[in-house]
Amino acid sequence: MTIYFYKVWQPYGCFSNFSPHNIEIQGNYWPTVEHYYQAQKFVGSVDAAIIPVIYASETPEDAAALGRCATRQLRSDWEIVKTQVMRDAVLKKFLTHLDIQEILLSTGNQTLVENSPNDYFWGCGAKKNGTNHLGKILMSVRTEIRSSQVFTVISG
Repeated sequence: MTIYFYKVWQPYGCFSNFSPHNIEIQGNYWPTVEHYYQAQKFVGSVDAAIIPVIYASETPEDAAALGRCATRQLRSDWEIVKTQVMRDAVLKKFLTHLDIQEILLSTGNQTLVENSPNDYFWGCGAKKNGTNHLGKILMSVRTEIRSSQVFTVISG
């Protein structure tokens, strides 16, 4: 079976990067994964001054809009690092918030798909033929957490 997720208020909405689950990475607390991810686009770029503005954005939608502005210059290695940046943030989110970790683990081995009609990279897109990188990251994080729990039980 496949589990589709997208909007925060829908079933499995906690899998969305817009869900209200803060993360702490490198000593900074970010309101959502989306805030963190959008800010990371500009680390070391000429437009790095936008990072605190993204950080302070009232909503993840606002953070996303700032990060997607086509007139700003992204960091030069963004295409190389963006998937790892996302994975690090998603892993941190599910290690920090045990209530949603439980939801993620409860999905067993089901396929997770971000049902975004517009995003063919992170989601499946309207035609359902996107690469679903967010879903793949969630499944990878699920496997990692499950493996670390097994190790803890065995070694503990």
